[in-house]
Amino acid sequence: MNPISFITANYVGRELGFHVTEGWMQGDRATNAYFAPIETFEGRFDALLSQIKALGFDTIDLWVAQLHWSWATAEHIALARAALARHGMRITSLAGGVGATADELTAACRLALALDAPILAGSSPFLKHDRATAIAILQQHGVRLALENHPDEKTPADILRMIGTDGGGALGTAVDTGWWGTNGYDAAEAIRELRPHIITVHLKDVLAVGEHLTCVYGQGIVPIEQCVRLLRETGYSGVLGIEHEPFIAPHSYDPSAECARMLQMLRGWLR
Repeated sequence: MNPISFITANYVGRELGFHVTEGWMQGDRATNAYFAPIETFEGRFDALLSQIKALGFDTIDLWVAQLHWSWATAEHIALARAALARHGMRITSLAGGVGATADELTAACRLALALDAPILAGSSPFLKHDRATAIAILQQHGVRLALENHPDEKTPADILRMIGTDGGGALGTAVDTGWWGTNGYDAAEAIRELRPHIITVHLKDVLAVGEHLTCVYGQGIVPIEQCVRLLRETGYSGVLGIEHEPFIAPHSYDPSAECARMLQMLRGWLR
C-alpha cells in the first residue's frame, strides 16, 4: 500500500485558532513565530505530532513554517528527530517555498537531509533565477525538487517546461490535484501526462473551478478516487499526501476530523 501522509500545512490556521482573516501568509507568519523559539519548540512540535498521530497517521509531509531552515538550529533538528522517534513517525518531504537564493536552497537541502527526507515539495524562486546553479545544488546534496502546480500552472505542459530535460533526475513534480481542479484541468488527465515525472502527490479536492476552497473527498469537483486508482494502475508506489486547508474566512476551521475521515476513504480505495 502507498504510504499516506498528513500534509502539515493543513494546519496553516492552527496557531491563529483557525481564524484566518488576511490569507495564507498570515498563517505562515504566525506558524513560524510559534515554532521558532527553541525554549518552547520541543513541547510544541511534540504536541503537533501527537495531534496528527491521534488521527491515524504515522507519516507527514512537513510544512516548512513548522521547521524552517532560516531559524532551525542543530538543537531544533535534534529535538524534532527525537519527537519523531518517540511517536514512531517519519517525514517524507519538506513542503512549501524552498529558497529564493543559492544559500537558502542549500539550507533547505541540508535540513531535508538532516530529517531523512530528501524531497523538497513546492517551489523554488531560485530555480527560475539561476537554473543551472539550483540544479547543481540539488544534485550535490542528492535532494529532489518536486515542483508543485499552483495558480500559474494552467496545464501539465507548464510543469513539463519547468522540469525540462537538464535536471538529471533532480527535478520532478508534486501533483496537487486541487489546483488542477481550481484551474479547470482534469486532475486524472494531468496525472496521465505527468506520470513519468511524479515524485509525490498532494490529494486535495476543491468545491468549484476558479475558487480554491478545499473540501472532503467526494464533495468537490476533483475525481480523487479516479486519480488514486490511476496512480495505482500505472505503478506509482510513492506517497499520497492528504491536503485540506480550510483557512479562507469565513470558511476557516480545524480540518483534523475531516482529514481522519479522508484517511479512511483513501485506505479503502487502496485495498
